[in-house]
Amino acid sequence: MILYKASKAEFLNDVAADRIADAVAAEYRKAIGRPTDSEFNAWASSLKFMGAVLDTDEISDGCTVCIEYMLPIGHSRIDFIIAGKDTNLSDNVVIVELKQWSKVRVREGRDLLEVDYGRSRTLPLIHPSYQAYSYAVTLREYNECIEQEGIGIYPCAYMHNYLPSPSSLIADTSLFPYVADAPLFTIYDNLRLRSFIREHVSLPDTEALMDMIDSSRLRPSKSLQDVLSSMLRGNREFMLLDSQKLVFEDVMYRIRRLNTDSGKRVFIIKGGPGTGKSVVAIRLLAEAVAMGMNAAYVSKNSAPRNVYQMKLADDGKKKALIDGLFLGSGCFVNDVKDAYDVLIADEAHRLNRKSGIFGNKGENQIKEIINAARISVFLIDEEQKVTSKDIGSIDEIRRWAAYYGIEPEATMELSSQFRCSGSDGYIDFLDDVLGIEERPYTFSPDDYGFHIMDSPSEMFMEIQKLNKRSNNKARMLAGYCWDWASRKDPDVYDIEIGDFRARWNYSNTKTWAIDPESVDEVGCIHTSQGLEFRYCGVIIGPDLRYENGKVITDFSKRSSMDKSLTGLIGRCRKGDEAALKEADMIIRNTYRTLLSRAMLGTYVYCTDKALADYFRERLSDARSYYSGANAAEQGKY
Repeated sequence: MILYKASKAEFLNDVAADRIADAVAAEYRKAIGRPTDSEFNAWASSLKFMGAVLDTDEISDGCTVCIEYMLPIGHSRIDFIIAGKDTNLSDNVVIVELKQWSKVRVREGRDLLEVDYGRSRTLPLIHPSYQAYSYAVTLREYNECIEQEGIGIYPCAYMHNYLPSPSSLIADTSLFPYVADAPLFTIYDNLRLRSFIREHVSLPDTEALMDMIDSSRLRPSKSLQDVLSSMLRGNREFMLLDSQKLVFEDVMYRIRRLNTDSGKRVFIIKGGPGTGKSVVAIRLLAEAVAMGMNAAYVSKNSAPRNVYQMKLADDGKKKALIDGLFLGSGCFVNDVKDAYDVLIADEAHRLNRKSGIFGNKGENQIKEIINAARISVFLIDEEQKVTSKDIGSIDEIRRWAAYYGIEPEATMELSSQFRCSGSDGYIDFLDDVLGIEERPYTFSPDDYGFHIMDSPSEMFMEIQKLNKRSNNKARMLAGYCWDWASRKDPDVYDIEIGDFRARWNYSNTKTWAIDPESVDEVGCIHTSQGLEFRYCGVIIGPDLRYENGKVITDFSKRSSMDKSLTGLIGRCRKGDEAALKEADMIIRNTYRTLLSRAMLGTYVYCTDKALADYFRERLSDARSYYSGANAAEQGKY
């Protein structure tokens, strides 16, 4: 998304007339909302410096300037872009990360900087060269036209208020190697920055490069399961952006100090669907293992562990090593204190109180993980609790940390969306439409393929086609509203809707998400949570309906074979308000989770026609608002 865009000449006119901050703010209000005072002040200050840099005949007035360009993946914003051609007539884009910082220190043991904000307040923040470099890498990896059109991307950073001392290390490439790829310019470097820009962009932007980039199709994100082996070999397959980088560096700082620190540490990391929780978890695991730490990835749900283990086995890893790296959440009942250096609990909202097949072992899985590790990391999304046994919550983690005399590190949050074509608005749309939480959102169904289908057979045929096109990365999912009859009789079908018939996936595999033949079967929450696909077809069963102007849930329509509502059904039938509220939450969260598994598109069939009509109406409203039609009448969105 482009906020402010102008020719270089128009940009310089806005700077000279002292209206540049107002011009950017006006576009910001249209697309996002009211900017903060700090954002406005940053535009008013930093953009004048960029005006001075570009005020030269050596850079054509016909080059294009973009300010606050929003990346389509992750929704980070690039401060400043100038696009045009070099003297060889190659199409290029220069990215400039702008900082007003004047007092900065290298932060020991972290790939971060300590920034002084006055009144004894300092913040650990990402090196601006890393930011610019990560944005450039993200554009190259995800934007199709950049490769197809051969567009060069050249990042840099400009700290226009910072005067480096002779002992300053912020441009030291031995500490910050990405400075070599994204040069850092400081207070007296405006001519050097001008020279850097002129080297890559000096002639007019005759191809409207930023319009091409902004309207380009996105490449799908890499699937974590496909690059797992590479990550464990030390390759950095995913460029961590913004909050991901901050979270990763804070945890790694403590891991690096394990040999000198005493005591235990507990980290709590919040993040919604597709924010990169599992990517951060595997990066932490890979780094810890490379340092010789006794570390493991922990999850309650066996589906992602089984897939990861299969992928590593296919890559020739020894079974003992694989099994030791990926553990179930019930493995720590009898472990002695600090048996592990690092335990990383992904999907921590799925942790249970008791362990064992019969739920009769141990006291509390959160307690047992904290006891077993010197550093325990919990990655959590409280809105993905999907069974009555799920007890993972931030309060519960804090309670057991306090039991061991530990004050958890400040709760960190992953805020950028890397699934669902990078659309944070889509997740907000799901929360609002499913009745989980009323939220404003900006979401275009055209940006992320969200389709309401007329029949499950039609949807199944579409998923089959997409699976071939995406190299086995499309799957059918459904709410657990049908009995698993094929478990005992493989010749029967579990799900029958009109002429559509299908079986649940459990009977023949533990790695349904990657088995080629499993596209013919339907997965449920228990085999898909924690995993991702390119495309998903989701059957919403009769446990979610639209009646009397509201989306309602119906616990009685869940299959009796599903254990998600164990302990609640009887109480719900008696009208127990607490049980009804919890069952309602579980059903809504289940569909939120199923509807957010796909990177490029989700196809939906609703057994309740009124619900399908309601979804279509809300999609129409979202599309109309996004395109600018009737915006005044649709203020909610």
